[in-house]
Amino acid sequence: MKPRTKQLMVVGTTPDEILPLVPLAKTLARAENTGLLLCGLVTVPPHESLSTAARATQQLRQQLETPAHDGEIQVIVRVAHDIWQETRRVLAHEKCDAMLVRWADTLSLEAMREMPCDVIISNGILPGKLERILLPIRGGPHAALALQVALWFAHAEQAGISLLHATPPVRFRDAQLRELFKHLHALPEITQWLRVRDDAVEAIVENAQLDKHQLLVMGAIARPQRGDPPIGPTAQSVLKQINIPALVVKSRAAKPLNAITEPATPVDYTISVVVDKWFAENTFHAHEFENIQQLVDLKERQGLTISLGLPTLNEEATIGNVIKTMRAKFVREYPLIDEIVVIDSNSTDCTVEIAEQLGVPVARHPEILPQYGVWAGKGEALWNSLYILKGDLIAWIDTDIVNIHPRFVYGILGPLIREPRLMYVKGFYQRPLRLGRKMEARGGGRVTELTARPLLNLFYPELSGFVQPLAGEYAGRREALEAVPFFVGYGVETGLLIDILNQFGLSAMGQVDLEERVHRNQSLHALSKMAFEITQVVLQRVGETRGVELIQEENKSMKLIRHEADAFQLDVADIRARERPPMLTIPEYRALRGLEGNA
Repeated sequence: MKPRTKQLMVVGTTPDEILPLVPLAKTLARAENTGLLLCGLVTVPPHESLSTAARATQQLRQQLETPAHDGEIQVIVRVAHDIWQETRRVLAHEKCDAMLVRWADTLSLEAMREMPCDVIISNGILPGKLERILLPIRGGPHAALALQVALWFAHAEQAGISLLHATPPVRFRDAQLRELFKHLHALPEITQWLRVRDDAVEAIVENAQLDKHQLLVMGAIARPQRGDPPIGPTAQSVLKQINIPALVVKSRAAKPLNAITEPATPVDYTISVVVDKWFAENTFHAHEFENIQQLVDLKERQGLTISLGLPTLNEEATIGNVIKTMRAKFVREYPLIDEIVVIDSNSTDCTVEIAEQLGVPVARHPEILPQYGVWAGKGEALWNSLYILKGDLIAWIDTDIVNIHPRFVYGILGPLIREPRLMYVKGFYQRPLRLGRKMEARGGGRVTELTARPLLNLFYPELSGFVQPLAGEYAGRREALEAVPFFVGYGVETGLLIDILNQFGLSAMGQVDLEERVHRNQSLHALSKMAFEITQVVLQRVGETRGVELIQEENKSMKLIRHEADAFQLDVADIRARERPPMLTIPEYRALRGLEGNA
């Protein structure tokens, strides 16, 4: 099979605009061995924040994914105030050669003129049997593209082409036009010639009947005038009168001599708008990925391997159920995960025994790379796990989850499998907090709201759209995770967010709604230490960026207030935001992965 060097993008704002074009797009894609992309557009009124479209974006993405899924079609959904300006940006970014769009009055002349690719406008659905194609030719700048499209369908459907010759005799003085018609006469696919001497629109409509032709292909207007329909008055008049599907094409090479030159609306690149747009486009919901077989098919087509790491420290109450749930769904029922490994931090309860009894390998992280020293902390366990986990995609979930469900895994893996542009995905959820005998549905995440998010908003506003930056459920591509350092303790999640942002950019990051997560809540004493370390991480990264040391070594201890009986006392805790270097710089890792030389 030839490698695909071209890309066709189907554009629309609703499933009704996009999905009926998929069969037609597939025919075009097969004819040219072209990649196929469905682009859904969500419009937001100018006075509203783009972030308000997050739910609509998820719904449209899900509506497009399921019927379009066959492993050959990529789906993206974008949010904008000006959808056609956004379309131009996507076409350029995705390096698309052609755009297929449904005929609609919303496509303005200015929008059509500025598209950086060929444009194909459709007004109908291909019939089940295509025998004859009607191709009106006047010799304008879009004639070559109209001919090419007609030939693609003729070859794909074994159909004949009727060429409707509407060129005035005076134009045959042009040598290039005479050469074109000489070429047309030599094409075996053109089996009928129809000469038009009077009204071209009337002739096209007369021949665009289902018993004569089942598809019309014609060029758009060559030199649009102000006030013209985008496709031109001739094509517009024809489309309103016929009952067969039609394609109106415009070649990107054509440059109208009297093109309208109104300035395009400027794009707002302020941080607030960038984050709002990211939030709407890169916030997913676990429901979008609950078709696990679809994820398995995509994983296999991409040749991916996936590892699930389960960090543990005294989780005997929950680890068994976590392992049973994940293995039952992702190993036995669906082969989505290639390995499950428990990464233990020297548990003193029965955590290790339970995991081993269930047949899951256990790696004690202090024993993985001891030559580099051993530190305590979740981040230390995750960093070490990169050395032993084998997958191209690596997912980690906390193991103290009481309401464990497969969505905690397919939710964070789904975006990575579906969208190759993403490098890292975090989960978020409602976190109930027990207050005496009552449960506060959204009371959890106190360090998130009182420390992490305020600090990120101040110093890394690009990350301000993450709902729960400290969530313990996340997944990433190995190429991203191995390239960044890991803080060994509570600061690991914050550090990963900042460092992946700096290396790969905000557009490579995503988040997914995992609904509700129930786990044991920590004491304020423990949360205070967590907040202190997270603050260190942020200030350390800020200082490195600015070339200054914001935290003195002697300030890395924290005085904790302890209340006993009627007295208070101060305890001192040494809390240092230590970090491990990128795993990619470790010689043993490079040798294990077969990487050339030292980092």
